[in-house]
Amino acid sequence: MSEALIVIDMQKDFCPGGALAVTDGDAVVGPINAMMADFDAVILTQDWHPADHASFAGNHAGGQPFATVQMPYGPQVLWPAHCVIGTGGAAFHPDLDIDRADLVIRKGFRSGIDSYSAFYENDHQTPTGLAGYLRDRGIAKLAFVGLAHDFCVAWSAMDAARLGFEARVIEDACRAIDLDGSLAAARDAMRQAGVALD
Repeated sequence: MSEALIVIDMQKDFCPGGALAVTDGDAVVGPINAMMADFDAVILTQDWHPADHASFAGNHAGGQPFATVQMPYGPQVLWPAHCVIGTGGAAFHPDLDIDRADLVIRKGFRSGIDSYSAFYENDHQTPTGLAGYLRDRGIAKLAFVGLAHDFCVAWSAMDAARLGFEARVIEDACRAIDLDGSLAAARDAMRQAGVALD
C-alpha cells in the first residue's frame, strides 16, 4: 500500500524569528528531509493568506493575538499576521527539500475563512482537493509531520482519518504552539479520531 508524507506548513513565519514562531520549529527540517526518501509521495502544505485575512488579530477592531472570536464557521483563534501571500515569511524554510515534493497545497487564501487542515477549510466543508489527488494516485496511508502539531498537523490528520485514510503523526518531526494546553487536547482528539501517534 502506497504511503505519502504530508509535510505541514514548514514556512519561515512558523520558525524562530518568524511572525508566528513555533518553539524549535526549525529543528524538524533535517529529520523531515531525511525521511522523505522512505515514502512513495511527498506533499507540502503552505499557509497562504491575503493581508486582509479574517484570522489576523489586526483585522479586528480591538482584536488581540491568541484571543478566540466567533466566526460564521465556528470559533476562531486570532493570530498575528503571518504567511501573507508573496512575503518572505510565507516561503518554505530555506533548508526544506522542496524539490522532493510531488504536490504543494496552498491553504487559507480565502480572506473570510481560515484553513488549518490540508483537506478542508475551517468550515469542514470546502475541500482543498488533496483527498481526490491522493485517491487518484492510489495512496491510502498518510504520515503527517511539520507545524504546528496542535493545530494544522492535528486537524489535517483527523480529517484524513475521517475521510478513510490510514493516518499517523510522527511526533518527533512536529513542534507545537501549545496554546493553553492545546497540545494535550489535540492528542486526545487525534486518538479519538483514529489517528496513530508515533
